[in-house]
Amino acid sequence: MRWSRRVRPRPSATCCLTSKSGWSKTVPTPSCWSIHRSWPRASRVSCMRVAMTDLSQPNLPGHLPDKRQVAASFSRAAASYDSVAALQRAVGVALLGRLDEGLTPQRWLDLGSGTGHFSRLLAERFSDAQGLAVDIAEGMLRHARERGGACHHVAGDAERLPLGDGTIDLLFSSLALQWCDGFAGVLEEARRVLRPGGVMAFSSLCVGTLDELRASWQAVDGMVHVNRFRRFEDYQRLCDDSPLEVIELQRRPQVLYYPDVRSLTHELKALGAHNLNPGRPSGLTGRARMQALLQAYERFRQPQGLPTTYQVVYGVLRKSRQQGQ
Repeated sequence: MRWSRRVRPRPSATCCLTSKSGWSKTVPTPSCWSIHRSWPRASRVSCMRVAMTDLSQPNLPGHLPDKRQVAASFSRAAASYDSVAALQRAVGVALLGRLDEGLTPQRWLDLGSGTGHFSRLLAERFSDAQGLAVDIAEGMLRHARERGGACHHVAGDAERLPLGDGTIDLLFSSLALQWCDGFAGVLEEARRVLRPGGVMAFSSLCVGTLDELRASWQAVDGMVHVNRFRRFEDYQRLCDDSPLEVIELQRRPQVLYYPDVRSLTHELKALGAHNLNPGRPSGLTGRARMQALLQAYERFRQPQGLPTTYQVVYGVLRKSRQQGQ
């Protein structure tokens, strides 16, 4: 992999280099380096194992969770994630189904790649293309790297992608961008790294997600126990205001059922998606409050079990072929 200096400086980062024998070393990298826009051909060079981290600009208090906490939480959940990721699998497959059957990218990016499940599916579907997996959690990348799929694994921020301009034909991102406070910045970065005619396909979550759990906690103590999500109307406005052409933008509810509240909270923790919001209560939840939560949630029970609603946003956008680099 070659490196090139960028005009726009980036905050300090670290690069984790891992040899084939498993030896690894973390070293500082210049703040203005990024992956060169002309990646090496797979036939010429084997895939390098590289991770770059840029978490020096945390989110504003009172908004979405601090990205450093998000990265740490998902890194810890890497080993358990796949065992409880049924919703994530279903949503990602639905997003793949929204891609044009005639799409033939030369280079694709799996943004928020997690354990690499969809990197592997993308590699199967676009077998002649080069793939890059980017995630904010280095623990996820280490887990994914061992299972193949993408050629390159890079730790990076969706709002400050460590990529050159016009390097990607397809940006695929499933259930990751809800953690980004600046979605307009995500769209601008997508425009920057996409080639003219390139496609961005994403799924995310919006307001209405986990409403049953949120309402139950509100009945207990009124504190912030559930992650916040952006309104669907904000997705609509930001996509319409972006320089990308909106091909599709839809909201689809998906309801899961659990035998009890502990099954739900266990799954959220195993996914790394438990409460990370500013203002959340500190310390352990007392027995009395937990019992009150169980009782409050019971009012939502249906014959199938306790419902948990996810409001899923699906978006497909395209960079105009007339847009220059």
